[in-house]
Amino acid sequence: MRTNSYMFRPLFVFIGTRYTRAKRRNHFVSFISLTSMIGLALGVVVMIVVLSVMNGFDHEMRTRVLGMVPHALIAGNTPVDDWKPLADAALKNPEVTAAVPFTDMEGMLSYKGSMQPIQISGVDPALEHEVSIVTQHITRGSLEDLKPGEFGVVLGDITARRFRLSIGDKLTLIVPEVSSAPGGITPRMQRLTVVGIFKVGAELDGSMGLINIADAAQMQRWQPNQVQGVRLALKDLYKAPQVSTAIAA
Repeated sequence: MRTNSYMFRPLFVFIGTRYTRAKRRNHFVSFISLTSMIGLALGVVVMIVVLSVMNGFDHEMRTRVLGMVPHALIAGNTPVDDWKPLADAALKNPEVTAAVPFTDMEGMLSYKGSMQPIQISGVDPALEHEVSIVTQHITRGSLEDLKPGEFGVVLGDITARRFRLSIGDKLTLIVPEVSSAPGGITPRMQRLTVVGIFKVGAELDGSMGLINIADAAQMQRWQPNQVQGVRLALKDLYKAPQVSTAIAA
C-alpha cells in the first residue's frame, strides 16, 4: 500500500510545496509564488539590516556622543562655593553613579588670524573619567597636564587639524563679558597652551575644549573654589528627566 508523503508534512510545507511546484499547465502560478517568496525574503533581509544599523547607531550614540556630555546637571544662577554637598545629595539617588564639578563657558578660539567658536568646559582632571569617556580617547598629551594656573587646554582632533596645532602651541580664547561700559559687552582674552588632543569621532571633536576648573574660575573672576555646578552620570541616561525631577524635589 502506497502512502502519500504529503500526509506527513506540516500544513505550511504542503501549501508552499504545492504552489511552488505547480503542474505544467500552471507555470504562471508557480512563477508568482516564487516571486512572492523572493520578495518576502528580501524584505526580511532589509529589515534585519536596518535594525542592525539602528542598533549600531544607538550604541555609538551612547558610547561616543553621549559619553562626552553630562547626563544631567545641577547648576544655579550664581557660582557654587562648595560643590561636595550637592554631589553627596545627588549620589543618594540610586540611578546616579557619579557627580563631579564643572564650569562651562562659550567663546572663540583665535590662532594666526583664524577663528572658530568653542565650548570650553572647566573640569577636574582627576575626576573627569567618572562622567566622561574623553580620557579614553586622548590621542596626544594627557588630561593630567591640565594643571591649575598654567591655562592648558585639551582640544578635539578636528579643531587641532583646522588650526594645524601641536602640543605646546599657544592660542587665544576670547570670552564675552558683560560690562557696565557703554558698549555693554567687552571681550575677555586668555592665552592657552595646547596640552592634549582627543578624538571621539563625532562633531564634538570640532566644538569642544577642556581646561582646568580652577583656570575656568579665574577666567570667570570667581574664587578658586567656586564652580558652576555638578555634572552627573546615570546608570540609564534615558531616565535623566525623571532623575533630575527627583533630585530637584
